[in-house]
Amino acid sequence: MHFGVFTVGDITTDPATGRPPSEHERIKNTVEMAVAAEQAGLDFFATGEHHNPPFAPSSPTTLLGNIAARTSRLLLSTATTLITTNDPVRLAEDYVYLQHLADGRLDLMMGRGNTGPVYPWFGKDIRKGIQLAVENDDLLRTLWSQTNVDWEGEFRTPLTDFTSTPRPLDGVAPFVWHGSIRSPQIAERAAYYGDGFFHSNIFWPSDHVKKMTDLYRQRFEHYGHGRAEEAYVGLGGQVFMAGSQAEAFRRYEPYFRNTYVYQGASLEEMTTHTPLAVGTPE
Repeated sequence: MHFGVFTVGDITTDPATGRPPSEHERIKNTVEMAVAAEQAGLDFFATGEHHNPPFAPSSPTTLLGNIAARTSRLLLSTATTLITTNDPVRLAEDYVYLQHLADGRLDLMMGRGNTGPVYPWFGKDIRKGIQLAVENDDLLRTLWSQTNVDWEGEFRTPLTDFTSTPRPLDGVAPFVWHGSIRSPQIAERAAYYGDGFFHSNIFWPSDHVKKMTDLYRQRFEHYGHGRAEEAYVGLGGQVFMAGSQAEAFRRYEPYFRNTYVYQGASLEEMTTHTPLAVGTPE
């Protein structure tokens, strides 16, 4: 089991200072967060990809490349890369290039994103999100496993005798995760390939999370990749710790109230029904 940190790179007002960090501060602080994660003995660091306010990480490869230069052991990953709106040819080359820079310390997590307008911003149709994910995923794998590729699909121009460069480090492509909240098709796809399945469960009740991960595990075994309990499951959560539970609740409450995703919910309700944990280390 691995433990690490992932961030979506949001920029919100800090209740302690009364102001949000600048984009520059948030980007630089994210690098320092990753360095601190390695120093603390954590296993991985992952960053999301967003192209709209109030988020900063529009270029995960740039961020992770900088972190790779500042660390030596930490596994680096995305959380997630937009497989729907990015060109799979660009993804194939960018992330293998990063794999070389990081000496192999790289996973790639693919997802469709949670911001509807991003599709037309990049010339895509949100109504075809699943089809885009499937086609782009297939092409990405083809580019990593084959050279002199001839390919034709629905969503991009054909390829003729194309070889993406550089080639995967030592002939082994980055390990792929599929991130999803509510799409069984994505859990099925992760199982089909024997990839990892990351359930972005931060705000979801445990019964829904269990349903999705059980489906993935069962189908992982069905496709012959190993026993269900050997499947690669990733889960997220948020934690805030202090000397006592009362102190933790008191100190975390302003941050909880200031985060737009929690609007309308109580702290007690979220700690009961979601992976949010506020309390002591014991």
